[in-house]
Amino acid sequence: MPKFLLKVKYFDGICSMAFLPNLWREALYSDTNDWYGIPMSELHGFFPPLTPTGKSTLMPTMPWYYSGTLLTVEYRTDPANVRAILPPELDLAADDPGAVAFIWADWQSCSEGGAELLDPVRSQYLEAFVVVRCQYEGVTYSRCVAIWVTKDFAIARGWFQGYPKKLGNIAVTRIFNHGKASPRLENGAKLGASVAAYDHRLASAVVTLREPAETNGFVNGHKMLHSRFMPSITPGLGNSLDQLIAMGGVDADLGQPWKGDAELHLSDSQWDELDSLLPVKEIIAGYYREVGVTFNGGALIADSSNPSI
Repeated sequence: MPKFLLKVKYFDGICSMAFLPNLWREALYSDTNDWYGIPMSELHGFFPPLTPTGKSTLMPTMPWYYSGTLLTVEYRTDPANVRAILPPELDLAADDPGAVAFIWADWQSCSEGGAELLDPVRSQYLEAFVVVRCQYEGVTYSRCVAIWVTKDFAIARGWFQGYPKKLGNIAVTRIFNHGKASPRLENGAKLGASVAAYDHRLASAVVTLREPAETNGFVNGHKMLHSRFMPSITPGLGNSLDQLIAMGGVDADLGQPWKGDAELHLSDSQWDELDSLLPVKEIIAGYYREVGVTFNGGALIADSSNPSI
């Protein structure tokens, strides 16, 4: 079919599109998505917004690389509190079921090629998250039940992974090797951390390092088991997406962990439940570790999705 060239004329600011009916007929019956002589582009991007180049996507395709530090406070709450925040298909961990980890992470992340590292506002962020343990079909997993982050791309990445991420204000003491405005990685070093959301302080911690350790805790030491869901656009029909997924990091490059004493104070606000859900009963220990890890996907464990709704 011959291509059609639309003729456009202007008279006193009024646009006259000659032969417009012919254009409609050609668009309707042509097997090319061709309007005004300009072919439509294929849209690209791992996450919205999608564009012809894909540059505007909120997050690029996997793999994603992470380098940073973890400041962890492990504590115990009543196992009934952990049970109350797990979905019915999951069981409590058989060993120490009331153990909880509150973790502050100071991250620098990037995708393949590392372009984000040269525009650090796109690569650096902080997060504070709460992890419990659970069992599914006899296997023990870690599970994040609350998390706050400081950047939009981290929220999108987390929702894709099943993390219940929300926006927050987060701060954590950093360790440098020079000057008086930093602790050193040594016995007696004190590190503080806090997280707030909507101007309400939700948690604060102080960890005093004592000695090198074999690990930086045990609660966050398994593969993550998360729920990914999206409600139907039609109210009352349930979830269009409803999946149970497992995932973990690969290519781990881990620094020497340190262990010490810890203080942790939790609060609620009218917008966030924390102290009322998982109150501190007993502090186990505090930990610090420098880490590097790669995320390159996970595994589908169960799928109750109904894409027809």
